[in-house]
Amino acid sequence: MKSWKSAVGAPVLSIAFPLGVACVWPTLWTCLLLGLWAAAAALFSVLAVRRLYERELRKQERILQQTAIRTLNHHRHDWMNDLQILYGYIQLGKPDKSVQCVERIKERIELDSRISKLGIPSLVFYLQSFRTVGGSLQLDIEVEEGLQLGDKLTPEAGDELTSVIMQAVRACQFGGLAAQGETRSLLLSFKKDKGDVVIAFGGNGDGLRGGTELFREQIFNIVQGKTVIAEQLTPHKADFQLRLPMGM
Repeated sequence: MKSWKSAVGAPVLSIAFPLGVACVWPTLWTCLLLGLWAAAAALFSVLAVRRLYERELRKQERILQQTAIRTLNHHRHDWMNDLQILYGYIQLGKPDKSVQCVERIKERIELDSRISKLGIPSLVFYLQSFRTVGGSLQLDIEVEEGLQLGDKLTPEAGDELTSVIMQAVRACQFGGLAAQGETRSLLLSFKKDKGDVVIAFGGNGDGLRGGTELFREQIFNIVQGKTVIAEQLTPHKADFQLRLPMGM
């Protein structure tokens, strides 16, 4: 923010010098100097803002690339672990264990495929890369078979849904889950319900523990003024769901 202010403020403030000269000696030459100075200051401001904008874009691009690389590394690491376990079972001659391992791999592939088919790039990237940025929180995801949102939501509605989900996950992580030192796991379920897309938030086992009024207010404040609606699932638990009409 300071860089943007400096890029615009410094050239504008520099106009004070020729302006003062023109006020003290109001001649044709001083007025011409003031005009040229103001034009040069405006041009410099535009170029400086453009450079800062391009620098910010490059910074965001690097962050995105680094996140994508970490995500790929995590997936590669998981695949290598699964293959090593499968290879060990094969070497030990344990076909039952081998079949179970293959089934786990198959389930993960199917889940990744369902997440990708949601069709909202920002949401898919967030869910697929969460393991690299989620810290101590374990995010378990369920997606209803055949659920596709890319052709049912406008890009604006898709980005709004992604933003709300990210804020809600963050609220659950720091206000609605187990205390530090315990297992922190959040279950996120995507499904269709009467023409709406519904995303349910719940803790594995006993559900979310953020049963305070402050936590509920935080969730409902996230969706305030948006097309996404928050609904509490049970009166005595903090579990909730987000609802958004499809076709918007």
